[in-house]
Amino acid sequence: MTFKITSFTKTFLPLFILSLVLIACKEEKKTETAQPTVSPFAQADSIIKSIIVPTFQDKTFDILEFGAVEGGETNNSEAFKSAIQACSEAGGGRVLVPSGKFLTGPIHLKSNVNLHLEEGAEVLFSKNKADYLPVVHTSYEGVELMNYSPLIYAYKEKNIAITGEGTFNGQADKTNWWPWCGAERYGHEEGEPQQRDEHNLPRLRKMNEDAVPFSERVFGEGHQLRPSFFQPFECENILVKGITFTDAPFWVMHPIKSINITVDGVTVSSHGPNNDGCDPEYSKNVHIKNCVFDTGDDCIAIKSGRNDEGRRVNIPSENIVVEDCEMKDGHGGVVMGSEISAGVRNVFVRNCRMDSPELERAIRIKTNTLRGGFVENVYVKNIQVGQVKEAVLKINTYYGIYDKQEGNHIPTIKNIFLEDIEVENGGKYGVLIQGREEMPVQNVTLKNVHIKGAETPMLVENSEPINFENTTINGEKY
Repeated sequence: MTFKITSFTKTFLPLFILSLVLIACKEEKKTETAQPTVSPFAQADSIIKSIIVPTFQDKTFDILEFGAVEGGETNNSEAFKSAIQACSEAGGGRVLVPSGKFLTGPIHLKSNVNLHLEEGAEVLFSKNKADYLPVVHTSYEGVELMNYSPLIYAYKEKNIAITGEGTFNGQADKTNWWPWCGAERYGHEEGEPQQRDEHNLPRLRKMNEDAVPFSERVFGEGHQLRPSFFQPFECENILVKGITFTDAPFWVMHPIKSINITVDGVTVSSHGPNNDGCDPEYSKNVHIKNCVFDTGDDCIAIKSGRNDEGRRVNIPSENIVVEDCEMKDGHGGVVMGSEISAGVRNVFVRNCRMDSPELERAIRIKTNTLRGGFVENVYVKNIQVGQVKEAVLKINTYYGIYDKQEGNHIPTIKNIFLEDIEVENGGKYGVLIQGREEMPVQNVTLKNVHIKGAETPMLVENSEPINFENTTINGEKY
């Protein structure tokens, strides 16, 4: 069959083809328009639904029945240990701490055990450093080591909880644990040992660089590296509900290499050095809700290892939802970093109140070129900020304390979204971004953000232009 090209064909065939193209484009546009806009917080809801919250048998093991003595003078370490062991061996249940004061050394949780504090119960942790020996596999500022046991510790356990209406009191103060940070305001005296001495942090940093196995990084007695308060290490299905933490030696809640973590209705009131409220590290599927943070450091700080160690472990912290919380004093409300070398992604923050003359920043990302790492997909919505000191949003790729923090690992920070934020007093800067020339900060969006009282509206270096939608700083629309 042959096709004869006529003058009619030459004239109208191109027009016919063009009309088909236009119709196709119009239909494609209609199809695109018909697609519903999905809120990123739908992903947050999916994360919450996927988290396994542990449940326990209806069996109770009262520490009084295992020899515990109320009053705060007798060390009840053996009673706690025996009750937890019996509970675990029976298939799990509740270890009950009744109303009263109970002194103990470190508590080591086991699978299927819920350590429950009745209203009026206060667990006081021993001030005797020897009680926290022998050393255990733990972590200090993003580096694994063998060190003093955390006050409450679980290692490779599954289905664990600490719940109730009582208080865990770490009894750290200017005479106990805190002076080891090296700061005079926390009780350190000139000439006394502290964490920056050569046999402490410098030695641990060198072991990190040299990839020394963690089992050979032995610290503990004769060293001055403080233990975390509550540390589930390589655990699954963790619940912390209702209780209060106060006077922590170091980081308060530190789930590391763990998955399925629920922190619900917890109060952290602890103003010592490095008293971060909750620091998920190398962890996945974390839900922090209905909590109050009043801290001496970051309220929530999401981490993933320090420098070479973080890159070797290479487990990003991801799928973290923070909602309906109150942040008072602290270096930052919700923070990513600075130990962040394996990266952080998929962080959702909504319906929170942040307000204190001693709250430095609301949302903070901190790293440098020794840490490197990445932060991506951070969504913040419906936040009420009363007062912050420095900035509502701070992104700092030059973060550093103690020593030189420059290296060859350029961090990547992208996809940061703030929406429906109301700020009464924005502090020194509304928005403070310090990126790197080699890798500028990418895709920061502010939508329906209204900041009042900022001394300087914005200071932005090495960043793609910020995307503004219905945003004002000091009354000026951006």
